[in-house]
Amino acid sequence: MNCRIVDLRNKEVINIKDGVRLGYVSDVEVDTCDARLVAIVIYGRARLFGLLGREDDCIIDWCDIEVIGEDSILVNCTPRRQSCGCRRKLLENIICSL
Repeated sequence: MNCRIVDLRNKEVINIKDGVRLGYVSDVEVDTCDARLVAIVIYGRARLFGLLGREDDCIIDWCDIEVIGEDSILVNCTPRRQSCGCRRKLLENIICSL
């Protein structure tokens, strides 16, 4: 089955360890040197309609993905958490280096 990165955004991520619905894929991490996907990112939930920011993002390594189905992605892991500020700093650094 072939799948585009755009198609991943519509898939719900479920942890098979405890059956928790983690959310929907919002972004991916790509290793540009090796030309491969490193991880998928699930943005944190908005707090108070986004007025108080967001919860930490959930990052799942590509090797922890068990199955990519039609509607969902099953993972077997303990997801890493990353604050939104770190992602913004990383994005700013990438833009400045261009």
